[in-house]
Amino acid sequence: MSSVITFFFAPSFLLLIHYFEFRKIVLLFVGISLIFLIYAFVKNKKLEDFVVLGIYLVLLSLAYVFVSIETVKFIPVFTSMAFFSLFAEAALHKKELIYRLTQKFYKKELSQKETEYLKKGDAYWALSILTYMLVQVALVFYASDAIWAIYSSIGWYVYFVVILGLQIIYGKVYALKVYS
Repeated sequence: MSSVITFFFAPSFLLLIHYFEFRKIVLLFVGISLIFLIYAFVKNKKLEDFVVLGIYLVLLSLAYVFVSIETVKFIPVFTSMAFFSLFAEAALHKKELIYRLTQKFYKKELSQKETEYLKKGDAYWALSILTYMLVQVALVFYASDAIWAIYSSIGWYVYFVVILGLQIIYGKVYALKVYS
């Protein structure tokens, strides 16, 4: 659910503020977020959905009060912060989040080497998300609205594929040999 919102949020927000009053657009997105929040509550969705929707609601409310596009631009930054916190906490407490996610989506049996490699992947993802978040912060202050919107919507998916590809390549070429 939250991925749908994040994908369409930035470009649609920028498009709409060219045609309508800023506060009306903010109220529209607050309403959409509330609808998604109610849906998430009724469907007993994951905590992630509630955190992301909460970020949207709080920052959109602040943007409404202060009539601030910069506050709106920080929504993806705070969303990234939430995911960074999730992976950093998993890495610090050895929760093996990447390993568990891999087991959920990758149905083939993993070798012992692959399992050991994936169990140590949380720190890599925490650092990758931190890097992504720092670029987002820079774009809020130094990039045009269009570049911010592209990076905040489809940029994450491109970045995710590249980072995942690098993790897989590194694992196949080097790391699995270390665990042999």
